[in-house]
Amino acid sequence: MVDWSTLPKDLLDLISKSLESSFDLVQFRSVCSSWRSAAEPKRPLPTHHLPILPDNGGSLFPDSAVGFRLSQRSILLIKPHEPPHNEADSFGWLIKVEEDLNVPRKVTLLDPLCDKRNSIPDNFPRVLDMSKFKVRELGREFKLHYFNTVGDIVESLYLEKAVVKYLDSDVEYKFVLLTIHVSGKLAVFRSWDRAWTVINDMPSPYDDVILFDGRFFAVDNNGRTVVVDYSSLKLTLVASPVFGGDKKFLIESCGEMLLVDMYLSLEAVEGDPGFVEEIFEHPAFYMNERTVKFKVYRFVEREESWVDVYDLGDKMLFLGDDSTFSASASDILPTCDGSSVFFNGNVFNGEDLAAMQDRDLGVFDCTTGKIELVQKLPDYAKLFWPPPPWITSHARAEDHTGESSSQS
Repeated sequence: MVDWSTLPKDLLDLISKSLESSFDLVQFRSVCSSWRSAAEPKRPLPTHHLPILPDNGGSLFPDSAVGFRLSQRSILLIKPHEPPHNEADSFGWLIKVEEDLNVPRKVTLLDPLCDKRNSIPDNFPRVLDMSKFKVRELGREFKLHYFNTVGDIVESLYLEKAVVKYLDSDVEYKFVLLTIHVSGKLAVFRSWDRAWTVINDMPSPYDDVILFDGRFFAVDNNGRTVVVDYSSLKLTLVASPVFGGDKKFLIESCGEMLLVDMYLSLEAVEGDPGFVEEIFEHPAFYMNERTVKFKVYRFVEREESWVDVYDLGDKMLFLGDDSTFSASASDILPTCDGSSVFFNGNVFNGEDLAAMQDRDLGVFDCTTGKIELVQKLPDYAKLFWPPPPWITSHARAEDHTGESSSQS
């Protein structure tokens, strides 16, 4: 049997530097003492402060906001090291973590598809030793937070996705950020310029952006897809439009780029005859924008087109507010099939009027074309909050406020 602890130190150093995820590096360094000594911990990302994005004279930003602070989050798949005795418990747990910029190793736990903070149960471990579990980073996202003159985070209406590319630099963290401007145009921030550039090319408002294969891609509401050159700030058309749906998402899965097209239906809430006048006066409140179906496409660059995908096989796709990611059903939930899309949206069928303004976690089955609430499907629901028993069973009862610590 090979003694992996005797691998040359320079080889271990080379391998460790190829690991982009800090969580992968923690797993690498926990193998044995020789691996730990050969691999240096990742330097923490600095706190980036960016100027306010131009808003065309609108009132999008809070009056007290003076700039953006950029934070990074990781979407993690956590599994027990040892297979559980009960096959029904052989599932992973999805959670999003955001490191505290002021307190080392302190993290905030968030819903993997949005910014929701759930109440931490009393039996959740205050210190979560990641070396005790199988941890894999499924995705990474960046968030622009407004801060005021004293550095405090303030609430904002800026909800657009941001993607970041860090450039090789031994001296400082040089980076480029791509996001969608309030106008629907693309906006680029280059750290060495310390300024925003809004790109005026916009046949249709942009829906999503992604960093794929080292390049920035963007897709507009019609499915027209471009590559953004951050040096020249030029756009290159790489795929013709895909018409039909109402919201486009870009996602990387198994080395390929997919486009997920969300179809929405605008429906009036039922009521008595005197109710109609109220609907016309307050349409935003009395109309329900319901998610009804999805279509999936695969990017074929040499043909400059999107090709229909009818069966995702083992893949599960996750559409979040600030990121998209994918996983294998056999890895994350062995008791269920793949070929599904998880999303946040209005899923209810109109019977529950009290829920018409809520966003629910839904799942679309690509095989049957059916949409269900995740909370009504126990096997799918256990992927999300609350934490599984194999995490909480190791804890001591304490009061928590939605934050925890990671041990590396």
